[in-house]
Amino acid sequence: MCRHVAYLGTAASLESIVSTPPHSLLRQSWAPRRQRYGTVNADGFGVGWYADGDPIPARYRSGRPMWTDASFVDLARVVRTRCMLAAVRDGTPGMPYGEAAAAPFASGRHLFSHNGVVPGWPQSIEQVAAGLSSTDLMTLEAPTDSAVLWALVHQRLDGGRSMADAVTAVVTLVAATSGGRLNVLLTDGVTITATAYGDTLCWRAGPGGLVVASEPFDDEPGWTDVPDGSLVTATPDGVTVEPLQEPRHLPYRGES
Repeated sequence: MCRHVAYLGTAASLESIVSTPPHSLLRQSWAPRRQRYGTVNADGFGVGWYADGDPIPARYRSGRPMWTDASFVDLARVVRTRCMLAAVRDGTPGMPYGEAAAAPFASGRHLFSHNGVVPGWPQSIEQVAAGLSSTDLMTLEAPTDSAVLWALVHQRLDGGRSMADAVTAVVTLVAATSGGRLNVLLTDGVTITATAYGDTLCWRAGPGGLVVASEPFDDEPGWTDVPDGSLVTATPDGVTVEPLQEPRHLPYRGES
């Protein structure tokens, strides 16, 4: 379900990451090579990126397949960025479609994407969503499992947790409560945090920058597969991969 990619490095065009590589996210929207669940990601797409001097990212999202959007082709050709996150969506039956359901989700300086599914929606997530306020629930961008996961991560970020702790706390909580496939990507324009939990994930670093993605977008050397059950933290200084374990520290706001 879905494919996503994040980039951090020297200024690069959106198309050089998302659409021109031989097995880019654009091609993955109809022909992914490693996707274990679903075959076509035609239920919308989105790209978020950061402009120099502005910590708040811009977004372009659509409920249409990426390959049908000629306006995005022009946009991707001319927009350059030092950090971006993009996703194509294979919608889960029973959840709504449309632009609002397409990642990346955003608030403040953060961009978020979820590749996977929380099974048994919506009953399965009621327990973990109980910690969200009525305002959090009423302002969800879409009534989907991905949007709820983002609300839970955002709540913890607002409570002072680091990106790694916020993501780890939510993924381990949902995994223990309902299970599911919980690959997520989160960035603030400076760091990329990701999980491999139930689906494929890989990364590659080079002189110009680094990429974390659901699957390689070319057949060049340097791609490293991330073991399932891992947390990835990528910065300009390098990439660390460690086992995904529930963090041990004081509760976040609203946690008992």
